[in-house]
Amino acid sequence: MTLSRPIAVLGAVTVLGLALTGCVAKSDVAAAGRLTVSSTADACTVSAGTASSGTLAFDVSNKGEEVTEFYLLAEDGVRIVGEVENVAPGAARTLTVVAQPGKYFTVCKPGMIGSGVGKAAFSVTGAKVAENGGDAAQKQKALTQYAAYVKDQVGQLIPAAKAFTDAYRNGDDAAAKTQFATVRSYYERIEPVAEQLGTLDPRLDFRELDAKAEGIDWTGFHRIEKDLWAPAAGAVNSDGTTPATQDWAPSTPAERAAFADKLLADLQELFDHVHSDAFVKDLEAKGIAGISNGAISLLDEVANGKITGEEDWWSGTDLSDFAANVEGSKMAFSVVREFAESKGAEGKKLVGQIDRGFSALEAELAVHGSLKDGFAPYSTVTETQKRDLTDLLNALAEPLSKLTSTILG
Repeated sequence: MTLSRPIAVLGAVTVLGLALTGCVAKSDVAAAGRLTVSSTADACTVSAGTASSGTLAFDVSNKGEEVTEFYLLAEDGVRIVGEVENVAPGAARTLTVVAQPGKYFTVCKPGMIGSGVGKAAFSVTGAKVAENGGDAAQKQKALTQYAAYVKDQVGQLIPAAKAFTDAYRNGDDAAAKTQFATVRSYYERIEPVAEQLGTLDPRLDFRELDAKAEGIDWTGFHRIEKDLWAPAAGAVNSDGTTPATQDWAPSTPAERAAFADKLLADLQELFDHVHSDAFVKDLEAKGIAGISNGAISLLDEVANGKITGEEDWWSGTDLSDFAANVEGSKMAFSVVREFAESKGAEGKKLVGQIDRGFSALEAELAVHGSLKDGFAPYSTVTETQKRDLTDLLNALAEPLSKLTSTILG
């Protein structure tokens, strides 16, 4: 199946553009703070690689043939400081941000999918500057940053899933197995968004026993996973009793094509949602509490499936899902941490506890591998190591569970 080309949601541009700039007006941008960006199919050329701190305006011109996006990324190359989307071919739009001293990256994303092109280092020098606009503007900035992160992850998920399902439908199981964990990581980082869309998450991510319990057709990632890692004679399902081969037969080529098409169609539904006005309105309705609750929800995902080894029962790639959930949780936390810190000594104390919790858990996960280079199969994790991971997960979950109440307090 060919995925539909992303549709430019022009209404969302206005909402997000205003949200990002807050009360920064173009007249506030000094001449030295204006930069030009030329986006093409394979390049993202910024007029300068450095600027002084303060209000910066990136005037983005799309000289390619596809709608494009421009991102200013934080030093980690993941967190989105600002973005402007839906820049049509031949059109120009402006990203205006208050940039603090530090290291950043710039990147363009033709077609609004994939990892982008022309990623380059960008630095801001000078002294820290005050950001005007008050609490409401800061909250809107947080919502906009998180929306941009979600769209970026889904944008990278779409082409990765296309390559994965092409390999699966063509019977290239070795290639599909290699790609499985990476494809899922994009989804696992932002899974709470899909969970808000009724049956979408069940269609994409239900395990076999979950589908049977709910009486629905079993589709999605885990249906394909069982084809790729077909159960051997004597294997059991994750309930420990049901024979894995009961009522089971490997999919025919036609069935594989149908499962692949279904996965891509459901992921396209997710893509369309996060690029819609409805997504922006939903984020604004939930506010920053919705983001902090998402951080908590992602750790719950780890506790309810990944730590037990039941999530990726056939592939044993649970640690990749585990790490992606943690990354997504940490990203959501990073967006709202300023609000927790603003609550005085108790808020700063809580932020410190959460920071240490993430660091300790990430260090323990690193013993087993990484999302970039791959993790060891979950079957190789000893019971002692599982207990260590569980203890660290619980140690992080305890202060993180207080994040929303602290922010709203």
